[in-house]
Amino acid sequence: MNRKERIILFLLAALNFTHILDFMIMMPLSNYLIPYFKISSFQFSILVASYSVSAFFSGLAIAMVIDRFDRKKSLLIAYVGFLLGTLACGIAPTYGLLLAARIVSGLFGGIIGAQVLSIVADLFSYERRGRAMGAVMSAFAAASILGVPISLYLTNLFKFNWHIPFLLIGSLGVLLVPFVSKFIPVMKGHISVTKPNSIFDSLVTVCRVPEQRSALIFSGLLMMGHFLIIPFINPYMEFNKGFSKSLIPMIYLFGGIASMLSAVFLGRFSDKAGKLPVFLWSVFLSLFMVLIITKMPNVHFAIVLGFFALWFMMATGRAITAQAMISEVVRSEQRGSFMSVNGSVQQLGSGIAALSAGAIVFTDRSGKISNYNWVGYLSIAVLLSSMLLGRFIFKRIDKADTRVVTEKELLQETTPLS
Repeated sequence: MNRKERIILFLLAALNFTHILDFMIMMPLSNYLIPYFKISSFQFSILVASYSVSAFFSGLAIAMVIDRFDRKKSLLIAYVGFLLGTLACGIAPTYGLLLAARIVSGLFGGIIGAQVLSIVADLFSYERRGRAMGAVMSAFAAASILGVPISLYLTNLFKFNWHIPFLLIGSLGVLLVPFVSKFIPVMKGHISVTKPNSIFDSLVTVCRVPEQRSALIFSGLLMMGHFLIIPFINPYMEFNKGFSKSLIPMIYLFGGIASMLSAVFLGRFSDKAGKLPVFLWSVFLSLFMVLIITKMPNVHFAIVLGFFALWFMMATGRAITAQAMISEVVRSEQRGSFMSVNGSVQQLGSGIAALSAGAIVFTDRSGKISNYNWVGYLSIAVLLSSMLLGRFIFKRIDKADTRVVTEKELLQETTPLS
């Protein structure tokens, strides 16, 4: 990987960092927002889901036209809109205005992730894509290691002022814009010379091709299974298990470190061993972590950190390999549209997960969470479904690619030197 590629991956990871942190920070802020606005757990889940649902619709809309434009320009426009929504969250005084700002953030934020993944998939061949995806998606780990703990620390420092994290994210994003404009290359190679008959062609194609259709169902299930347990981790740890607000950021710190290590290692390892086997093992092992987290025994906080570190590792492993495999079911000239639809489906999955979790759990007067174990059972069932579906869809793709790589390597080894 040359210097130019490393700079591009760093900037894309930085965009992902702010984008992911903006989405992630809502969930640990539940401890602050629920008492501040005096809302129920279901009303809080609407705040979380509003971002995802609006991102779902914007992703579908943009999928119809996104492959007609330069990926860099599309990314910049979406990112500026996202920053405006995030900064609006930072000054929102009421529940209603915060909800409206989250919808705006979601409308633009839903486009960013798809464009980042499309750029990576266009710049890096499938043989190198696991490592590249790992680098970009390490932003999730960075958001956990740095973003969430620092944001929560500043929130506590400024007398539980939950506006601070959004202002911090928006300010950091503003600093990134000029660097993205300078270093990300213009990308028009995917634009087809042949004009589509209708703007709906991209969506029709996705629905018509069985492999792409199955990949989208798989993607939505995987995201739903992952996000089911996330919105209520913080109140469960604080009110049910008795850990203070000052300790909880350590979960994201240690989990993020584990996630970053697994992103680097599993990304490279999946390029050698195959993405599907790494995915299947990551999902299988994560099931036990989900069961432990949602039925947490009364143990020392150090052991709790170990549980979450393992869960973060497995979640990162399945995410990296899943995205690498999903990006291979479509040609380059249709990848932007497909990844936009894929991003929409993922956002819908996380939105349904948040609403489902909010409908299942309830809080008593002391703030304790009930029925969280049932959310865990549902998460395990959904993840198992995604695991079986993923094996069915990607078995041929992963094997075919391994065969092609092996043949290329053999040809290079047996070709005489000139």
